[in-house]
Amino acid sequence: MLFYTLFGSLPLLISILSLYSMGGSVTFNLSSLPECGMSLMAVWYICSVMAFIVKLPVYLVHLWLPKAHVEAPVAGSMILAGVLLKLGGYGLVRVCPLFIQSAVTFSWFWVSVGLLGGIFVSFICLRQTDMKALIAYSSVAHMGLVLCGLSVFSWWGLSGAVSVMVGHGLCSSGLFCLANMVYERLGSRSLLISKGLLSFMPTMALWWFVLSAGNMAAPPTVNLLGEISLILSVVSWAFLAMIPVALLSFLSAAYSLYMFSLSQHGKYFSALFSCCSGKVREYLILILHWLPLNVLVLKGSVLVC
Repeated sequence: MLFYTLFGSLPLLISILSLYSMGGSVTFNLSSLPECGMSLMAVWYICSVMAFIVKLPVYLVHLWLPKAHVEAPVAGSMILAGVLLKLGGYGLVRVCPLFIQSAVTFSWFWVSVGLLGGIFVSFICLRQTDMKALIAYSSVAHMGLVLCGLSVFSWWGLSGAVSVMVGHGLCSSGLFCLANMVYERLGSRSLLISKGLLSFMPTMALWWFVLSAGNMAAPPTVNLLGEISLILSVVSWAFLAMIPVALLSFLSAAYSLYMFSLSQHGKYFSALFSCCSGKVREYLILILHWLPLNVLVLKGSVLVC
């Protein structure tokens, strides 16, 4: 994570200092880029967005994320998934309009990386046995679609990207919390050991289901609103993108159902004999994740405004 951050952040710092020395201000509304060649502008653009691409994260620079989630405590995973990853998307929303000509030129590249990377990572999710690693890789797949929406420069793409970032922040944070609740009781995050939780912790199975449904963008979550907007923006930009987008949506449902069915169904581990099905504090945390995830869809305009 340190090397990825240094690799992305140092060029961004140099870019901001160059913008200040040439434009006289680092305020977004006041700063303007000087006239320079297309090749130099492209290098400047890559240096400026690479820090946010790493933070999002996008496929090819995503390997720090599963490592960080697996090693982090539950509070660190929840903050990382709910807040810090969304800073990458917010940075792209603010920085890309400064380099609008170069950003439009590179749109095809970012859309290709987002869609194909999301498909590759979805197949990786179907091979995971660690709960936290599976949820972390699913974040990369969702953020690939967000990158596509931000790269096509349309209002549909922007509103869908913001909606998916908010919804995914709530949903993945709740899933990390659920995975930690299972880990506290079973002592393992492996899906090969934590089976049969439906008969072991029946009240938690409902929360596994509703948050897994939110992870696959099922109604009435705000993820559905965002993914519909993102799909419309990407397909209107290039009709052939419909094929990878459809595959990405299908695989998103596949690995969410894989996680739910493998953890809830089957015969539970023979070494287990009794445990607490859930505390009031844990249910309160899960309700505070699930309620905004479903209520915000009623006021979807708030996410755009």
